[in-house]
Amino acid sequence: MTSVYSNLLGYAVLGIFLDSETNGLNVKRHHIIEIAYKIIDIQTGASIEAFSTPLFVTDVEWAKSDPASLEVNGFTFEELQKGMKREEAADIIQRSFARCGIERGKAVFICQNPSFDRAFFSQLVDADTQEKLNWPYHWLDLASMYWAKCLQERTVKPWETGISKNKIAEALGLPLEADPHKAMNGVDHLLLCYEKVIGFDSERP
Repeated sequence: MTSVYSNLLGYAVLGIFLDSETNGLNVKRHHIIEIAYKIIDIQTGASIEAFSTPLFVTDVEWAKSDPASLEVNGFTFEELQKGMKREEAADIIQRSFARCGIERGKAVFICQNPSFDRAFFSQLVDADTQEKLNWPYHWLDLASMYWAKCLQERTVKPWETGISKNKIAEALGLPLEADPHKAMNGVDHLLLCYEKVIGFDSERP
């Protein structure tokens, strides 16, 4: 499907800047508890659409939580009882992507830790459905972009500065992500770091 936005541009290169919070690190045991993304025109930096919501978990799912993960994101069981059902979130995401013309070859996912976010995102929209909808299968990561930039510019050694998002921000003179971590804060911080590392075409000479 081609969105109205894509038609106006002729051809849109879109980045889905995405972050998630979970109640643990094991995708086979734990669950996604918050999702956020912003769809950005990579050429101009314009924000096209955004979505963020905490997600409902059952008491059985909550009982399997890793306390260390909950300490990072600060969620409580009571908060998540008011969260959106996964099926509803999945429907909103699918309609959002359709409106914006998200499809393979015209968009990419961009995350700090795509192997993590992709696995938990698939708890909302499974891999078969993503394939059927022709969604992008390229999930790019900020750390690799920073790593390549450091080596090309021969300025600093990325393995000495560290490549977590906060370490990258610190090396670039940017503020750290606010605590506790929330998904949309993570998206905004990711965008801040991306703009400093890569930038948008409209900002280049």
